[in-house]
Amino acid sequence: MSPIGGMVPPNITPDKNFGIGNYTYDDFNRAVRYGIAKNGDTLYPSMPWVSYSRISVSDMEALYAYFMYSVQPVARASNANTIPWPLSIRWPMTYWRWFFTPSVQLPPQDAPTDSLALGAYYVNGLGHCGACHTPRALTLQEVAFDEHDGNAYLSGGQLIDGYFVPSLRGEKVSGLGNSSTEEIVELLKTGRTDKTATFGPMSDVVTNSTQYMTESDLHAIASYLRSLPARVQQEKSYYSSNTYAALSHGDISSVGASVYMKNCEGCHLANGLGYSKKFTRLALNSTVNSQEPNGLIQIVLVGSSHAKTMDNNIPIYSMPGFSQSLSDQDIADVITFIRSSWGNNASAVSATMVAESRKEMQRLSQ
Repeated sequence: MSPIGGMVPPNITPDKNFGIGNYTYDDFNRAVRYGIAKNGDTLYPSMPWVSYSRISVSDMEALYAYFMYSVQPVARASNANTIPWPLSIRWPMTYWRWFFTPSVQLPPQDAPTDSLALGAYYVNGLGHCGACHTPRALTLQEVAFDEHDGNAYLSGGQLIDGYFVPSLRGEKVSGLGNSSTEEIVELLKTGRTDKTATFGPMSDVVTNSTQYMTESDLHAIASYLRSLPARVQQEKSYYSSNTYAALSHGDISSVGASVYMKNCEGCHLANGLGYSKKFTRLALNSTVNSQEPNGLIQIVLVGSSHAKTMDNNIPIYSMPGFSQSLSDQDIADVITFIRSSWGNNASAVSATMVAESRKEMQRLSQ
């Protein structure tokens, strides 16, 4: 679901009737790199062709070969988009592409070999990380397309499926400023670290994409992300044992403390540190401390599961949703408690905010 309505991904198997089986390499390159379909229509930017314009010639050729010779054709028509008229009229998209997207530069023949440059190549291009993690203008284009466009790039995006998209820059509290290269690699490989875990759409990214990348490629990505300075300067947070001491002595006088002890403490513990790589620590967690609490609200409402990987030695743990068992006020109270405990220092959450997230959840499920 996009701000202008529902965009349904088309069939891109090599079926000649319903897919891209009749695409030549030039047709394929024009669609992926320039955002122009075989019939001349401009593709909606939910297909991140602006990022894909950076793909090297050799990688584009490899992609074409994969789609045409390794993917099985499926003879099935795609469902129609549900974008209402007049936004569904396609030809204005051509003018949008002209005015709001950068011109396509001559692509390199091959991907770079330098680690930092390779990381930028993956993040800015094939990985299209900015499509989610960069803010968008009112006219819906990304406000920055790489680090040369300013520090808005990868500084956090809009809600996706009800989840707030965090910064991938160097913020010490709400970004990657306190994450080591190895921790970022581990998160992209497995979906979890000792400090945090992926959730929502990012777990799908790990399951379907980054877990298959080589260690050297993941290190390149992590090195590039760690090179991006913070957009918002933040003081480093430090763990506080005050909440743990109070809960350990039976003091649940703080608003939300009793809800936490009844519903959360069993997994995340009274010290907020959880169980390493099983039940996520809440203390000093960047998601917990995000300026926008929507992601945390959504997790409490609908629950969350670890990303699924090929490694059968990594068990999958899930958190149940509490949309049926807790009221909006209960959820607001417990999230406010979490966001102000163990050294966390984030703003309070209101019942109105939870109610709005609940409505969004119900809308997305329809």
